[in-house]
Amino acid sequence: LLRKKYHFGGYIHAKVIPGASLGLVKRLASLVDRLSTNIELPTGDSLRLLAPNKKEEDIKNIMEKVKDYKVPAGQSSQMIIGASKESDLKILQKSESLYSKYKLKRVFYSAYIPVNKDNLLPMIKNPPLLREHRLYQADWLLRYYHFKVKDLLDEENANFNVLLDPKASWALRHILEFPKEINKCSYYELLRIPGIGVTSAKRIMASRRHFTITFKDLKALGVVIKRAKYFITCNGKYFMDTKYFKASFIKENLLLEDYKKEDMRKEQLSLF
Repeated sequence: LLRKKYHFGGYIHAKVIPGASLGLVKRLASLVDRLSTNIELPTGDSLRLLAPNKKEEDIKNIMEKVKDYKVPAGQSSQMIIGASKESDLKILQKSESLYSKYKLKRVFYSAYIPVNKDNLLPMIKNPPLLREHRLYQADWLLRYYHFKVKDLLDEENANFNVLLDPKASWALRHILEFPKEINKCSYYELLRIPGIGVTSAKRIMASRRHFTITFKDLKALGVVIKRAKYFITCNGKYFMDTKYFKASFIKENLLLEDYKKEDMRKEQLSLF
């Protein structure tokens, strides 16, 4: 009706229910921009425990079929975070697997919020919203910054420090790889510097063909100076005395910056 009768040409994102007729799914794929089948939970064990009416194999079978359909914006999925005990490592490993096997465009993470009571469901006071945010940041690193899950987490460090963004956490654990010289390092090295995104990395690569970049130039190029300055040099110079180039000092200052930002948000909210 939307496409044929009302000639709606806008974006349509449809959800596929596992077990649906493959004929209907194929017809739907010809009409919409994106299809998604929710994986619901990070592992089959959690799915059997908390959503026993849903089967992991049914979900995988639908994803496998949709992968081959020519849906313009591809397919996506979603999983609930915090209702089961999986670590961030297990969650991102599942996402990495979904991206690889089914060519997903996006995995969405949804912080668990209790809406009813059941002995199998955890009762929590505060939804893990900050954890959800860190997983989205890490997911972004997987999709656009050429990181692998094994770069970000391992069995000994299976969960993110929610107080620091995942890229900053990675950089602090690999402090011997820094500081990077902004005028010489490769595009992929630029992407691994906290405070530098895809757009600003491309601008740096283009700009340094014409002039030597200084700290003053970086803000105009879209770099978040308050984060990047700890991990770079410009024309061989660090932004302060190099004796302060220590992971402990940098971490303390990054946490302080984030605390100030959070405190400002609270202050702004209190005005309304």
